Amino acid sequence: MAAQFGRRLYKGAATATVAAAVVAALSASQAPGVTADSQGRQTTSGAPSADAGTGTGSADGGSAGDQGYYTDLPPLDSPNPSASPSATTGPATGDAESGIPATVLDAYRKAAAELQASKPGCNLPWQLLAAIGKVESGQAWGGQVDADGTTTKKIVGPELSGGAYAKISDTDNGVYDGDSAYDHAVGPMQFIPSTWAWAGRDGNGDGVKDPNNVYDAALAAGHYLCRNGWDLSTQADVDSAVLSYNNSTAYLNTVMSWFEYYRKGTHSIPNGTGTLPVHRSGDPTTPAEPEKPPVKSPPATTPPATSEPSPPTTPPSGGATTPPPTTPPATTPPTATETVARLVDADAGTLTATAGDAFTRKIAARAETSADKAVAKVRVRFTISGDTDATFTGGETVATVVTDSTGTAVAPALQAGETTGDFTVKAALVGRTVDAPSWTATVTARAADTLARTTDTALTCVADGEFADAVTLKATYKDAVADKVAATATLITSADDATVNDKGPYFKDADGNAVRTLTDLTTDADGLLKLPQLYADGNAGTYLLRVTTTGGATLTVELTVTAAPSDGTSTDSPSPEPSPTTDAS
Repeated sequence: MAAQFGRRLYKGAATATVAAAVVAALSASQAPGVTADSQGRQTTSGAPSADAGTGTGSADGGSAGDQGYYTDLPPLDSPNPSASPSATTGPATGDAESGIPATVLDAYRKAAAELQASKPGCNLPWQLLAAIGKVESGQAWGGQVDADGTTTKKIVGPELSGGAYAKISDTDNGVYDGDSAYDHAVGPMQFIPSTWAWAGRDGNGDGVKDPNNVYDAALAAGHYLCRNGWDLSTQADVDSAVLSYNNSTAYLNTVMSWFEYYRKGTHSIPNGTGTLPVHRSGDPTTPAEPEKPPVKSPPATTPPATSEPSPPTTPPSGGATTPPPTTPPATTPPTATETVARLVDADAGTLTATAGDAFTRKIAARAETSADKAVAKVRVRFTISGDTDATFTGGETVATVVTDSTGTAVAPALQAGETTGDFTVKAALVGRTVDAPSWTATVTARAADTLARTTDTALTCVADGEFADAVTLKATYKDAVADKVAATATLITSADDATVNDKGPYFKDADGNAVRTLTDLTTDADGLLKLPQLYADGNAGTYLLRVTTTGGATLTVELTVTAAPSDGTSTDSPSPEPSPTTDAS
């Protein structure tokens, strides 16, 4: 279950024939525990244990027990890839079970490749995506996708209206799930619509983020698993990432079974020929159905009349009648989320960081009831907005955190980008709309407080010539390298007059024209700033070059231009004209 991913049920058999086979299979395997069927596959029935697992909780998800997933386990035998797997929707064979529909497999591999490029420290294996895809939707319901990766029929879970599953009121006006009252999990990786709104990705490059497209959904799931700085080459981080997708130890164990199975080997099979899942958590006796519209509860009806007489409306003469006992209507205690009246600022303090640095303070919100009591175990979503490239740790702009015993949810650390200025972080309660705080964070420009030349070589040039040595400076800030600091270089008139000098040394622009002010200069990763080639016009003398940086560092460099050597010809008077030629006659 990905990012509010968690609370879901799944669709089942693709045809009436398959549905009948599923029902038969279900009726034959209702005992708890793990058994092996006639094909050597492991199966399990019953809901997962409702433990909270050991992870951090899903981004928008709930706890174990309010979410559905397929519990079918891999065959007992190791994968046996086939060069030409048969296309069948009948009983699974080892080859079909170990195979993954071609387009679905391609989506997993491409998503993992993209994450390897964009988040190499995550080390996401495509087999982990495949394992989650198997558990969430049976590989897009056996690979029922078109050539572009879009499911031929939408995979939509049941309405999340409470009861055995989560209660999540509609967040997408029915755009993704067709229900304007309650949310449903959607697509092959089963995203809740409110989560897809921020987690969705365009994996097939068509310009659309579609949760029903396996390329888009796989890439979104990959980014979800790679947040929080997790390194999926380590088992501890794999456990945390999978538990964040669905916070259940039983879910983790099921996913890891398929993960290890796929790591031993798999192969591509034709789209639509994958084996279909049978068992699912929370409701093992009911097979899923493809593309079933949301089911609403039937309206209340009046009980049929009975032959028993109604109680008298007036007491008989001579005495009072005791009113018939009444049974109070059943009430459902409010969930923790329903008791929250507001979110309040838990004192984040000043939020300021230099571009490229981490913010030293963290944002925190506290959930309270109307009686000012703290509410634990509710989800708070923090969202970064505004003209900024700042993110939370892990590179995401949205983070959802469960409140602790004091009702406080602490957002991951903010990481400043290169864009300076203010941006906003907003808090929201997942599942309900309540008053909530927002914070303004400020990113300041990188700065330097000291500039110095890297050499002490005199900078000299002959008039109308070029300076032999470049001007190279090093910037520091509090004795540390000041990288990516903006700087300006100007040929000034004098030490007391910073106006641009119209004579003496100059730089050249792209067209070869003389310029005496350079802007948009930036120090490199080592804090070095090497200025372009300097030239001299015909005016000899001593000139000044002033360089300044963001943060106030200033250095004035002396440039000397000497006169061109004389060739002995006087230039005080014009050369004599040659004598005219006369003809002798």
